[in-house]
Amino acid sequence: MTVHLITFASALQNQMSIYKMHEVLLSELEKFYIIKIIDYKDLYTLTENDFKIVFIATGGIEKFVIRCFEFLPQPMILLTDGVQNSFSASLEISYWLQCKGLKSEILHGDIRNTVERIHIHYNNFEAQKALKGKRIGVIGTPSSWLIASGVDYLLSKQRWGVEYINIPIENVTKRYALIGEDEVGEQAAQIAGKALACREADPEDMINAMRIYKAIKEICEKEKLNAITLNCYKIITLLGTTGCLAMSLLNDEGILAGCEGDLQSIFTFMAIKAVTGRSAFMANPIRIDIKSNEIVMAHCSVSTKLTERYIIRNHFESSKGVSIQGILPTGDVTIVKCGGECLDEYYVTSGSLIENTNYLNVCRTQIRIKLDSPVDYFLRNPIGNHHMVVIGNYEKKLDAFFASNNCKRAE
Repeated sequence: MTVHLITFASALQNQMSIYKMHEVLLSELEKFYIIKIIDYKDLYTLTENDFKIVFIATGGIEKFVIRCFEFLPQPMILLTDGVQNSFSASLEISYWLQCKGLKSEILHGDIRNTVERIHIHYNNFEAQKALKGKRIGVIGTPSSWLIASGVDYLLSKQRWGVEYINIPIENVTKRYALIGEDEVGEQAAQIAGKALACREADPEDMINAMRIYKAIKEICEKEKLNAITLNCYKIITLLGTTGCLAMSLLNDEGILAGCEGDLQSIFTFMAIKAVTGRSAFMANPIRIDIKSNEIVMAHCSVSTKLTERYIIRNHFESSKGVSIQGILPTGDVTIVKCGGECLDEYYVTSGSLIENTNYLNVCRTQIRIKLDSPVDYFLRNPIGNHHMVVIGNYEKKLDAFFASNNCKRAE
């Protein structure tokens, strides 16, 4: 990992003297990173792919920082060891940024804490890079009941670098009609063969579900999509089968796929993947228990790679097609949602998956989670319906990522 230190020092200081002056700090950092000292006048030599920290090496340089702050990384991370009034200068700069409504953080003092914070900022930097240029296909319009889950395409692209692309649902139905049983039959049999059981769905249901999967995958390849969200209920109306299996398999293959045309949830999927490297389970909160601080969450599609075993079912609401009842591993999980039309709000909490439930009147994959923060968030200040569940405790990482992008945390 390379850290470029954009260095501000008083006149007549060269790179060698700067290193000697701050050798205690820099030699410690070199145990963890490749350190490159870059004079602030040479900012133009760095690219957007270089990880940068502002190094305040001496006092008396405040005006130089202000003159070029537009070209410095945001939020601004100020590294200082206090030598030659550098800490004092950092305080002045930080307050100036604060008065302008800009975020900053001073890294100073305990080296272990400094290294930990640099790791966090580097992870955020890499996640932001991973999101830029990603393409989300919106297949069909969002479901009509998602009245609070819209996204402003332009503002979300400006904030995150992610592009939403509207794709008519007829593109799926036309491709679906051209796909024969011989093209998907073998793979359908393999998926069914790996299942713990096959209940309501029959072989014809499997074939038709696989035809939808193949049709959507072809669209993803043609449009160079990194993710899709599907109005699955329109698919049921038009074709009499479901997209649940398609969503599961696409997620297995690394094409992030969400249900119901939910624009906020599919971005949350992408953010989780960028920060943690993990896929997630998109779910409806079904019921909460204030006394035990528990929540049951459920949906009819889940990546089979997230499960220990899975059962082939039909779709709960329509009793048609194919859905997946996944058995997820118990243990640490994180519940996440990024929302708002500009994707500038978020919720995150850790918890423990304690049971895979099997209620009769609920979507097929069901999990009961004991939260580490008050479950009454879902009663007081929820960010819509759907929330994502990622296996593992990533609360700190995800909180740091969204906070660094000026998102407001819901509590």
